[in-house]
Amino acid sequence: MRFFSIGGARGSSANLESVDSPWFSPERILKLISGATSSPIGQFIESPRTFLHSVDPRVKMVWLLALVVLPARSNIYMRTGLVLYLSLLSVLVLPTRIWMDQLGRAAFLSGILFIMLGFGSDGVPSTVQLRTPPSSIIGLPDIPSSLGGYSYLVMKLGPFELTRKGLSVATTSACLTFTIFQSASLCLTTTTPEQLASALWWFMYPLNLFGVPVAEVIFTLLLSLRFINLAFDEVRNIALGIVARRLYWQKLTFMETLDVFVLYIQRIFKNIFNHADQISKAMIARGFRGDCKAHKIYFLSKSGFGFVDFASLLCLLGLIVSAIVSEKIVI
Repeated sequence: MRFFSIGGARGSSANLESVDSPWFSPERILKLISGATSSPIGQFIESPRTFLHSVDPRVKMVWLLALVVLPARSNIYMRTGLVLYLSLLSVLVLPTRIWMDQLGRAAFLSGILFIMLGFGSDGVPSTVQLRTPPSSIIGLPDIPSSLGGYSYLVMKLGPFELTRKGLSVATTSACLTFTIFQSASLCLTTTTPEQLASALWWFMYPLNLFGVPVAEVIFTLLLSLRFINLAFDEVRNIALGIVARRLYWQKLTFMETLDVFVLYIQRIFKNIFNHADQISKAMIARGFRGDCKAHKIYFLSKSGFGFVDFASLLCLLGLIVSAIVSEKIVI
């Protein structure tokens, strides 16, 4: 068996010439990986600066909580409205390349959930037969059909059925998934990690009275948000490095191809651990010894409540009132 390295390939199975690869090939997979991680995912975008950048991070967290609760407690019209609202807000706030990528991923995942739950939760017809004989045999009149045109069955697709129960479950799960992913993405792309940590510290500060290590939680959050960029950069750069070598995948056996992907994953973890080791050494060099209470965390951001924050809270209040009213009006 021939062995390969991420920096190149040894043996007669490597070729630096351009080779046309089929649609489903290891090279295509690596290109998809590098393309999927090319756009910022959960990363702060400084420009173009929009009104969401000036909203207080505490207000954004309140909005995030509301967007998690409302889809689960609202009717189908309110859920659809929330999805359209987030989509329109993403188009207005984010650059074209980024919102197309983010909305495409969220819509794809939500669409899969909608189809699976819509036709799977209550879509398979029951094979159980009734124990009682038909009403015509025992001499009873038939039950009159509904005069309002109500139908429990919404759509039938071969052996699968989309019922009202399945539609409700599917829309709830799909809309909840879309709102969680897209609202979190909007918050992360318009808020710096320091601002998010400052807002979370403001909400969690009373928990210090109960012995909760708030400082450690905030410090861990800061490190995690800073580490997201490094992880995606490593995944993308190593994938681009393998694609740039133009391996002749057609001449590789299955085990050799698998060996390349195993080395790819190993190099990702190795580089990530190297970054983590460098960060820990830098923290130790600056005097950190593991006790977060002995060090002061500087968020380098000043939070202030202004007109934009007040307008955002009014919009949130109007959204909650609309959800309550629509729940009582729509049956």
